[in-house]
Amino acid sequence: MDALIFFVGVIGNIISVLVFLSPVKTFARIVKHKTTEEFESLPYICTLLNSSLWTYYGIIKPDAYLVATVNGFGVVVELIYVALFFYFASLPSIKAKTAILFGVIDVGFFVVAVLATYLALQGDARIDAIGFISSALNIVMYASPLAAMKRVMTTKSVEYMPFLLTFFLFLNGGVWTLYAVLAQDWFLGVPNAIGLLLGIIQLALYAIYNTQPSKHSHHTDPLLPVSDE
Repeated sequence: MDALIFFVGVIGNIISVLVFLSPVKTFARIVKHKTTEEFESLPYICTLLNSSLWTYYGIIKPDAYLVATVNGFGVVVELIYVALFFYFASLPSIKAKTAILFGVIDVGFFVVAVLATYLALQGDARIDAIGFISSALNIVMYASPLAAMKRVMTTKSVEYMPFLLTFFLFLNGGVWTLYAVLAQDWFLGVPNAIGLLLGIIQLALYAIYNTQPSKHSHHTDPLLPVSDE
C-alpha cells in the first residue's frame, strides 16, 4: 500500500508541476510587453499562500513529504510570478496594491498561522489546524474556476477556458483525491474531490461549447486557477 501511495503521489507531483507552470505563457507576454496590462495579481498571491500552507502541512505531518516537495516548488514559482508582476506593474497604484496584498496575505497571514499553530498547538491538533485552514482556502479559491465556467456559459465560448489547462486541473484533482483516499487524508481529499467534480463539469462545458464561434475578439491568457495539492 505504501508503494502505491508513493506512486500516486509522484504522479500527482508531476501533474501539479505542470499546473504551476501553466501561467508561463501569460508572464512571457508580460515580460515581452513590459506591462501587466489588465491582469490581476491576486490569483498568484493567493496561490502562493495556498502553496506555503500546504508546504508547512507536508513538513509537520509524518510521511507527507510529497505534499511538501511539490508545494515547495509551487512557492518558488509563485514568488517568481509575483515578483515579475510587481516589477512590470502597469501603474504605480497596481505596484502598491501588489505589495500590500503580498505583505498582508503571503507574509502576514502565513506568519500568524504558523506562529499560532506552533505556539498554541501540538501534535495532531497542529496538523489538523493547518490542514483545515489549507482546505478552507482551497475551497474559497474555487471561485476562480466557477467564474470561468459562468463566462463560458454566458459567452458560449471556451476561449477563456483553455483545454490543456482544464484537462490538467481535472487530472490534478483526480490523482490527489485518489492519493488522499489511499493515505486517509481528508484535508487533501475534500478540496481535491471538489476540484475533480469541477474539472468534470468544465470538460463537459468544453465539449458542449468548443464548436461555438467566439463572440469576443479580445483575447486574454488565463490566470492561474486553484492549486489543489
